[in-house]
Amino acid sequence: MPTPPVQRSWQDALAIYLRAPVITMLFLGFSAGLPFLLVFSTLSAWLRSDGVEVAAIGFFAWIGMLYSIKFFWAPVVDRLPLPLLTRRLGQRRGWMLLAQAMIVAGLVGLAGIDPLGQLPLVAAFALLVAFGSATQDIAIDAFRIESAPEDIQAAMASTYIIGYRGGLLAAGAGALYVASWLSWEAAYLTMAALVGIGIITVLVRPEPERLSLSTQLIHEPRVRAFLRSSRGRPKPLRRLGAWVIGAIVCPFTDFFTRYRHKALWLLLFVAVFRISDLAMASMANPLYIDLGFSLQEIANVTNAFGIAMSIGGGMLGGLLVARYGIGPLLVLGATAAALTNLLFSALALTGQSLPMLVMAIVGDNLANGLASAVFIAFLSSLTSRAYTATQYALFSSLMTLPGKFLSGFGGLVVEVEGYATFFLISAVMGIPAVLLALWISRDRELMPVPEASRA
Repeated sequence: MPTPPVQRSWQDALAIYLRAPVITMLFLGFSAGLPFLLVFSTLSAWLRSDGVEVAAIGFFAWIGMLYSIKFFWAPVVDRLPLPLLTRRLGQRRGWMLLAQAMIVAGLVGLAGIDPLGQLPLVAAFALLVAFGSATQDIAIDAFRIESAPEDIQAAMASTYIIGYRGGLLAAGAGALYVASWLSWEAAYLTMAALVGIGIITVLVRPEPERLSLSTQLIHEPRVRAFLRSSRGRPKPLRRLGAWVIGAIVCPFTDFFTRYRHKALWLLLFVAVFRISDLAMASMANPLYIDLGFSLQEIANVTNAFGIAMSIGGGMLGGLLVARYGIGPLLVLGATAAALTNLLFSALALTGQSLPMLVMAIVGDNLANGLASAVFIAFLSSLTSRAYTATQYALFSSLMTLPGKFLSGFGGLVVEVEGYATFFLISAVMGIPAVLLALWISRDRELMPVPEASRA
């Protein structure tokens, strides 16, 4: 039976935020958040301001699909060494640097284009930025999990969220300000320069300790069995087969071997944990506008209160996990994320009330910031250190896909039932996540053991 977790003092819990790996995630989070809006809302604003048709702009939303299918090339990032870079920097830092180079190249390319006359080229450079960004996400997630033990993963997740929000702020409001003062070219060149924050972090911080690829492959029973059965075949074919088994097959078999009959329930939990907040996200802004709030009011409240509460929730989640462990906070996060949807139902029934809007934004972002930090820590605990990039990419993709799919039907529900009922339904959709969180929190085999309690 696993050793019961040792509860930290508040002072020790707060001291976690001073650790180098935790601080590192602040800068890597910024590097991860920066490219996201530059191929979405910020790019859409540029295209529309330059006279590109709305119908054409809509197709650029498909670029976001790269973020949801990144698990397809995660095994390559996890296991394939890069010439020169891997030898000098290591597997994780090498891939991060390559991804950042792709982001810079894409942003510089976008800066030198006239969107109205070269729209296919805009799409190509935007795809390069998105692909580099998704690849960087894979490498950063693996770097984070391998850099520190499970009991400070929530703190690392919370500083990552803070950095990520900072990157979104720079790429959103920051880019718009530069574009209004100077030009869109200057805005995208400025954003390309800000990628340097992530590059410097990669060059300064050490590579996490991990076994070499050849050592990992030799320790895989399936790889050894393949090598024994393929004796006499050409060496390149045997090496390719060993790599495919070790990089693609083993990450999935490892997860099901470790958790056996509980694996499917865990995957179901991963899929439903964020359904409640993701399903309602598409109808939040339409609600504000239909109630009569001005764009300036919406921007002020969502930026001033939304970002602050999201950061605060992430910090609180990391602190509480360090103090009480992941189990109780999983239940709290799932419950809070579902219940805060009722605030939007109340807003819909109340009408144009600025205090009620503030309350809804504060509650929603505080709950989601806390739930995200806790859930990232939980997903990190499920991930094997031997297959960090591949397994975590699968979890993070599974985490968002169901909610994003269901959010597409939000408008139909609102048309038939109205906003108040829609947000009530989205809150009810969070009940399975709460029930599964209760079960998981009581199963000591599924809860990570804090470093302080290990013999």
